[in-house]
Parts: sequence; C-alpha cells; structure tokens
Amino acid sequence: MIQQTPRTTTSRNAKKTQYDEALIYSILDEALFCTICYSVDNQPFSIPTAFVRKENKLYIHGSVGSHFLREIESGIPVCISVMLTDALVVAKSAFSHSVNYRSVIIFTNATRIDDFEAKASFFKELTEKIVPNSWEYLRPMKTNEVNKTMLLVFEISEASARIRTGMPNDEDEDKNLPIWSGIIPIPSNRLAPIADESSVNIPLPEHLTR
Repeated sequence: MIQQTPRTTTSRNAKKTQYDEALIYSILDEALFCTICYSVDNQPFSIPTAFVRKENKLYIHGSVGSHFLREIESGIPVCISVMLTDALVVAKSAFSHSVNYRSVIIFTNATRIDDFEAKASFFKELTEKIVPNSWEYLRPMKTNEVNKTMLLVFEISEASARIRTGMPNDEDEDKNLPIWSGIIPIPSNRLAPIADESSVNIPLPEHLTR
C-alpha cells in the first residue's frame, strides 16, 4: 500500500503528484535504471543502477565488495528516483519551456537477501527486463557468479509519482505571438543490434530481431 507522507507531499504544483499504486508500478516497470541517493557522515552520494520491481519490492544488485552496497545494506535511509522523459515542451518564451515526463520518488531502506535461489531468480528477472526473452539463449549463470553478487531489496510504500503532460502553458499575452510552440516527442526506442568482433558471423537470435 502506497502511503502519502510529509516527505512525498509536494509544495508546488500538487496536481502533478499522484499516489496511485498502479501508476507508480507502471513507471518503475518501464524504466531500466534508477538513482539511489544516501548520505554518510554528511557526505551525499548518488548512484545510478539497474533494477527490477516485483510486487511491492524493488531489487538491485552489485559486487559483494561494493562500498555503495555495503553502506546501504545497513538500513540507512535512501531516496530512490526514476524519470522517463516523453517530450520537450517548446513554448513561445524560454521561461515557459518545460518537459513532459513521468517520475517516481521512493523513500525506503535496504534489506540484504542471501538466499541463493532468490538471487538466481532476480538475475533472470533483471536479464529479461533489460533484454526480453534472452535468458534461455544465454550461457547459464555459474554458482560462483551468484555467490559473489549482493542482492538488496527495498519496500515500495512511501512513494509518489509526478507527471507532466500536454502542450506549453504560455502566458496569455504570448499566445498570439508569431512564434512556433508545441512539443518535440523524444521516445525511448531500441535500434538495430550491432555485433562485436566475436559475433559477426553468428546469426542474430530471434529475440533480438523484435
């Protein structure tokens, strides 16, 4: 259950902020990467990383020797953010330019998962999210690869989504100016795969042709 709290309550343009669980999950599922922010001894850190959402949990991974993961596995407060950019909003005045976007902010804490099967399952989920339908095609993951990787999970309960859609909001006195205004869509799409030297003679697998 998503909770609205003082930390997730915005002070400006409150109509852009939503607490709908399905909306928050849909943004997280479309995004490939998040940014995790935390502070140690009054020194702020901000780390981008791939992630997977499953039910009301968000999962990340990294080396067991990672200083970043070892810091946050202690349970210190973290803020996780995700942003999807849909369009540039071009107004008649630079002051009124904007961006159409969908974003999520989560306040939470990490819990470490050491169960081997849970970690192996996460790797499959992450792989299928980044490159759909590729898991069965790849060389199976080795036991030592799973063992030397740390898995952290975060509960998604204190969270909010913030969204901007539509055309520019020009000032009334600017609307009749002979200056073009509108939006420039910037969709996120995948281009044709490019083989490395070891794969130039290997047929492109079906899951990468879609």
